[in-house]
Amino acid sequence: MAERRTERRTARRIRTALCAALPLALLPLLAGCQDPAGARDAPPGIQRMLDRRAAAVRDRDAGAFLASVDPHAAAYRDRQRAVFANLAQVPLGAWSYELVKTDAFGLPAVVGAEGRRVAAEVRLRYRLSGYDDAPVTSVQYLTLTDRGGGWLISSDSDGAGSGRRSARQLWDQGPVQVVKGRHSLVLGVRRGTAALRELADRTDEAVPAVAKAWTGKWAGRVVVEAPQSLDGMAELLNADDPSGYRGIAAVTTGESGAAPAAPADRVVVNPEAYEELSAAGRQTVLTHEATHVATRTATTSATPLWLSEGFADWAAYRGGGRPAAATAPELAHAVAKGTPPSRLPADGDFRFSRGARELARAYEGGWLACRMIADDWGEQRLGAFYRAAGRGGTESAGRAMRDQLGLSPAEFTRRWQAYVVRQLR
Repeated sequence: MAERRTERRTARRIRTALCAALPLALLPLLAGCQDPAGARDAPPGIQRMLDRRAAAVRDRDAGAFLASVDPHAAAYRDRQRAVFANLAQVPLGAWSYELVKTDAFGLPAVVGAEGRRVAAEVRLRYRLSGYDDAPVTSVQYLTLTDRGGGWLISSDSDGAGSGRRSARQLWDQGPVQVVKGRHSLVLGVRRGTAALRELADRTDEAVPAVAKAWTGKWAGRVVVEAPQSLDGMAELLNADDPSGYRGIAAVTTGESGAAPAAPADRVVVNPEAYEELSAAGRQTVLTHEATHVATRTATTSATPLWLSEGFADWAAYRGGGRPAAATAPELAHAVAKGTPPSRLPADGDFRFSRGARELARAYEGGWLACRMIADDWGEQRLGAFYRAAGRGGTESAGRAMRDQLGLSPAEFTRRWQAYVVRQLR
């Protein structure tokens, strides 16, 4: 891909509200990597059908929408009827489809009584009115059938067996309920108005807190998606194994290191983990996630995870007045045993497979590194360091340390080690 996409995951242990993040594995908010010119050899009429289907969504015309669906595919047609109804409350500002290519997932061509069919890769682009400055792009893999009178959609799941799985949206899971806040838009399925209002209120509180911590330009708006279950969360993230998200209260998806017009971010909440957190833990989660939304355009593949996650935690805990040992209990325990960390957390330390304690130490170490920069160099210099670390290649973080902090990476690490011991002793 021309640009690196990331998924910023916030893991929360129920007891300690631990923050965690990993690079993208599978992300449903994807900007397509294929050249749209690949559709030039497609059978004629497909894009026109897709255009009519998109217009039907924009016009809220159920009949015209279902006219794009193969009447012989009864089960799929029923699901599509439900999906259209599920969109009723969603404030759509734009909706379009673009045919990328046909023969997208090895579906054998069939010509006969059932009609000719092709496998198509299609980009859905949609924008939420008042919240998205640019569309979200979602990839779909569709089976299209020519019934003689034109091309119709027969399935959106035939490609799953070959690894071409259509990205799912919240409205694929049920009727979407919408709650608007001052700085937030919360979309939920079967969560209830009170739960969605609580998310909106906490996000509204998070956005001004982030604005005080991050002086970079951002929209100051956050879209939160609240599925009904852990399985629903995993589906929105196009994940094969929902258990990988167990205990994770929220995930921020988006495109990092991109122009301001890049596809919009979404904060996806796992109700099973989120609802077990205290009020303070919930606020920390949403402030952390809102920070990822704010810093997205300054975050690149060159930004070390200790910095991106540490900064998000620093913004979330900033001004809270909690003792450092209460926020970093795993590192405090290590210091008490005489085994403080020997190095800054590496990106690999943030993998969930590392285990809860190892993961906690990684995030606590990143938080303390950012806290040290804010304490010793000032909050503005911390922001400048963050932006500088994301520019350039793999060595940009080291250059940023020298340019912004006047220290080599080795000197910075030694200073951080002493700070960790001093703060947690």
